[in-house]
This record gives sequence, structure tokens and C-alpha cells, in this order.
Amino acid sequence: MLWTKQIARSCAGCSSNRQLARELGVADSTCLARVAALQDRGVITGFHAAVDLGGIGRSVQAHVSIKIRPQALPTASAFCDAVADLPDVIAVYMVTGEADLLAHVAVPTTDELREFVLQLARRPEIADIRSSIIYLSRRAKVIEPLDGP
Repeated sequence: MLWTKQIARSCAGCSSNRQLARELGVADSTCLARVAALQDRGVITGFHAAVDLGGIGRSVQAHVSIKIRPQALPTASAFCDAVADLPDVIAVYMVTGEADLLAHVAVPTTDELREFVLQLARRPEIADIRSSIIYLSRRAKVIEPLDGP
């Protein structure tokens, strides 16, 4: 568990195994073996690039709240998959509360956001749809593991 916490703290800014090993004060081979072990256990599931969405022409981000018609609830998971496959969607979450799904979208303009919402609203599964433009966001660089048994 201690090794996992050390990697969680240090890995956020590292671009290579060598840099991570240096951060942790261990040999490159030791670091590589321990990271591989965490991957084998499913603790580390991937490595991802941070993308400036404005830099790729998608400067407007929004959360789109979707309420599904009661008749469509049995197929909500499949509908969630269909929304996730739309080109402007970054992520979709099935949630509790007023909405059933929350989609994070990135589009070039507010006109494109309006068009996205109008297109989605035509789907028969949808009872209600609302959007909230994201003015500013921050992402945690590290989520440390909880102490386990």
C-alpha cells in the first residue's frame, strides 16, 4: 500500500519511468517492476494525456443533464452507451437525483452546444434535457489510495 501511495503522489508529473524512479529514489528496474505489478493487479489501468480542449477547437464545455422516460429505464445502460459514442461527448455518468444521466461535452461554440442538445432531445428515450456551460474547471492531479486492510 505504501508503494501505491508513493506512486500516486509522484506519478502525476512524471513523463517517464526514469523520472518516476528518480522521484521515488529507487532504481529504474525496481520502479518498472513495481509499476508493472500494479498494472497486473488492475490498480493502474492506463496512462492518459492531458488535452487542452480549446487547443483542438472545443473551447465550450458543458454538462448535459438527461432525464429518461420511465418506459426507457430498462434500457438506460444501452442508451448511456449510445450517448457516450456521440462525437462531442467526453464522458457519461449514470447518476441519482433529478437527472438519470450526466454527459460532459466539448464543442466549438455555444451554437454547436445548442445543436447538440436539440439533436439529443429528439431521441424518444428523453423526457427532459438541460445544459450547464462550464466556465472553469480544475482536476485533481492525484487521488491517493485509502489505507486498506
